[in-house]
Amino acid sequence: MKAFFDTNILVYLFDASAPAKQQRARKLLDRHTRAGETLLSTQVLQEFFVAVTRKLATTLEPDVAFAAVKDLAVMPTVRVDVPLILSAIQLSRQHQLSFWDALIVRSAIEGGASTLYSEDLQHGQAFETLMVENPMR
Repeated sequence: MKAFFDTNILVYLFDASAPAKQQRARKLLDRHTRAGETLLSTQVLQEFFVAVTRKLATTLEPDVAFAAVKDLAVMPTVRVDVPLILSAIQLSRQHQLSFWDALIVRSAIEGGASTLYSEDLQHGQAFETLMVENPMR
């Protein structure tokens, strides 16, 4: 059972201002990584770098963020390509999602994930074979 991690969950790994969420994110990622179930996308890796270098209360230095992206990039990763973008546009229109959220959902589905961990989407919402779970609620 693959689990797709949205950017916001991974950012908590480095967010010292939210220690409970940081611990929850670490445990969740560790559990799925040990089981070989973790899935990311190129979009997530890009957003992660921007978020940890610009949006945290205490931002990461670019070299530290780069190393974190390199570490995350060893996990199975869905590459965003033109067919995926077009499919996300359709999903966005069908479900009234932002394009970026639809691209996350579509990447998770294309990667074969059954769970999408995210704070940005509605907990319990289903898209085809994918279920959204907010582990921080």
